[in-house]
Amino acid sequence: MTLPELDAEALYQTLEAQVKQELTGTQRLAIVGIYSGGAWLAERLAQSLQIKEIGFLDVSFYRDDYAKRGLHADVKPSHIPFEIEGATILLVDDVLYTGRTTRAAINTLFDYGRPARIMLAALLDRGGRQLPVAADFVAKIIKLEENQSLILKKADDGRLTLTVDHA
Repeated sequence: MTLPELDAEALYQTLEAQVKQELTGTQRLAIVGIYSGGAWLAERLAQSLQIKEIGFLDVSFYRDDYAKRGLHADVKPSHIPFEIEGATILLVDDVLYTGRTTRAAINTLFDYGRPARIMLAALLDRGGRQLPVAADFVAKIIKLEENQSLILKKADDGRLTLTVDHA
């Protein structure tokens, strides 16, 4: 099911404008995307902001619910090809929900060094927090039922779409 108010491209433009307004000119700014949707958004933000330092995280092994969720077949290696120490990191995810993915991503980042600051950007915030995590930048806040999830997809031409899945 695709909802008309969830135009992923329009939401991305909103998120990009927020990030540009706040972070343009930030010293030692690096972008780190969380696989997979956050990685797609991070790539576009890095290109738009002309940021060369970009990395990607897979937080599967860092989640506190790893035993419950299990390992997904699409685990990718994390790739941080720059010095984290002292950098301002823009951590990017597609959907902020419980806060567990964000916490796992921060734990992963600290394995690479100690950044000066970590800021969070998310395309959507669907509430339902289990941990005290908030995004610095978010394109839209939306309420969904617990049995629903948001799925960000990237087409071959790079265009993004959002759908709601019912579990």
